Amino acid sequence: MSRLLELLEVTQAQPPTWRGPASGPQGKRAYGGQLAAQSLAAAARTVDRSKAPTAMHLQFLRGGVAGDPTDYAVVNVHDGRTAASRRVDATQGERLLTTSTVSFAVALPGPEHGRRELPAEDPESLPQTGPPGPAPSLPLDELDLRYVDYGSGEGFVRRLWWRTVVDLPEDPLLHALIAVYVTDVYLIDPALQVHGHSMRARTHRSGTTDSSIWFHHEVRAGEWNLLECRSPAAARGRGVVTANLIRRDGVLAATLVQEGLIADREPTPPA
Repeated sequence: MSRLLELLEVTQAQPPTWRGPASGPQGKRAYGGQLAAQSLAAAARTVDRSKAPTAMHLQFLRGGVAGDPTDYAVVNVHDGRTAASRRVDATQGERLLTTSTVSFAVALPGPEHGRRELPAEDPESLPQTGPPGPAPSLPLDELDLRYVDYGSGEGFVRRLWWRTVVDLPEDPLLHALIAVYVTDVYLIDPALQVHGHSMRARTHRSGTTDSSIWFHHEVRAGEWNLLECRSPAAARGRGVVTANLIRRDGVLAATLVQEGLIADREPTPPA
């Protein structure tokens, strides 16, 4: 079984709690995208499969330990005829790591829009960059990540092309989980890049505090997807990044917004 799929598989623990496996390595901070994807996976286990995820809003409260499994307590907030809502708290021991709300709904007929013109670049011709920084928890041998940065200052744009390179079942929920998992990687970084900095350089205290995603159409994780990211604002030591997840056929599959810490580091006291 692929390592990526293993990481997204939650198992029943003490009801109503589900357990997500550890990614490792030991001693490292847990990857936020894994906490988000496993939260969505746990919530989905309690909802009828006719209702697909439409939105997730997640707060990061504490850092997790990559070498430890995580428990996800799911609260049934609402079950309606066409929609459902769940709250999910992620914990390691007594430590609350994240809390989230997840919405599900049956697809209904109605007006539709949301196509984007893709850039002229062919992702196949781009260098295989991998993520914009170290990512020890990610199974990078199962993911093809290629990013290109454009512009500077408030005109900075990051385009991250991504796809899986392992065989995937035709399960729309699984493809949505992979999208949540992958798109979190260094997503807050553009808020620093506007000012000529980066998370990789560790010039600032940085990390995601809030993350939201709205699903519009099914994601196809085995095909090329474009995550186009911009940062519209930063203040008070926090920055916001907005992103469009666009399929290879130009369909806008999801919209993402993240807020993250991008605070100056405290000066080192004199010896």
